[in-house]
Amino acid sequence: MRLPAFSLLLAAALSSIAQTAPNGPSGYRYFRVGAPANIKTHPRAGYALMGGGPDLDEAFRWLCDHADGGDFLVLRAAGTDAYNPYVQGLCHVNSVATLVIPDRAAGSAAFVTETITNAAAIFIAGGDQARYVNFWAGTPVETALRSAVKRGIPMGGTSAGLAVLGQYIYSAQNDPPEGPDLTSEVALADPFARQVVIAPDLLGIPILHGIITDSHFDTRKREGRLLVFMARILASGQTKTIRAIGVDERTALLVEPNGKARAAGKGIAAIYEASRRPKVCEMGKPLTFGPVAEFRILAGESFDLRRWNGLEKSGRAEVRRGEVLTR
Repeated sequence: MRLPAFSLLLAAALSSIAQTAPNGPSGYRYFRVGAPANIKTHPRAGYALMGGGPDLDEAFRWLCDHADGGDFLVLRAAGTDAYNPYVQGLCHVNSVATLVIPDRAAGSAAFVTETITNAAAIFIAGGDQARYVNFWAGTPVETALRSAVKRGIPMGGTSAGLAVLGQYIYSAQNDPPEGPDLTSEVALADPFARQVVIAPDLLGIPILHGIITDSHFDTRKREGRLLVFMARILASGQTKTIRAIGVDERTALLVEPNGKARAAGKGIAAIYEASRRPKVCEMGKPLTFGPVAEFRILAGESFDLRRWNGLEKSGRAEVRRGEVLTR
């Protein structure tokens, strides 16, 4: 007899409470549903770039499929185990667990790194990417995540979790604790505004090398600030070519390790590439930058991130004296 969906979710939630580990000595929290012991499977690499907002079932099922029925791990710096019953209800996996790593001390706990090492899929939740950068960079968490990438463990992230997947990270480290977020208007007016902080790579995902990402692309009108991030990176001289991916809410770009990427969901994934330094990228002055090559990928469409092609139609984005022009 099949239980109603509500009953299944309620049972999963109660199971999660029953299996909640006590706070670790370093302050981490661990919640688990499903089988109490991990199993050995054969996961395959893949990266789910989710744009935030309401969760996209298709993207989570894609991650679970890449996990080969193994143990699915959600990483957070704050929050609850709300993803546990959601993922358990969607996927046939051995277990779903949430690990909350709220500070650098927790990032050094042996249980934390062991849990990351045993995961067959890793999902980084939304929240505040400054916490991920501040709490994980330079700790055993970073080492364990980089090792997971090298072993081909599938990974995904939404919102703040998406922000830390690329080689370059808009870290939000100078954002006010209670907001507001960095807006395109502020960034375009001054590319060196206090909130414009770009942090170095955290995970080392090969196919996302040379890329910076952004989320909530449509609802929060973030094209302008993503172009600012690109301009700042080029102006710094760190690279001769910068690429960027902006993902709408309720949308995901599902990326295989060979670069084959497919959009899923309700909106678009916007992809940019630039190789010329900005004409004006100075403190206190509006940005002038571009033109920048742009592709907009709809659900069901594909793009090759390795060859940087796949769509016949493309456009251009340009910034003149702080104003974004597209065509």
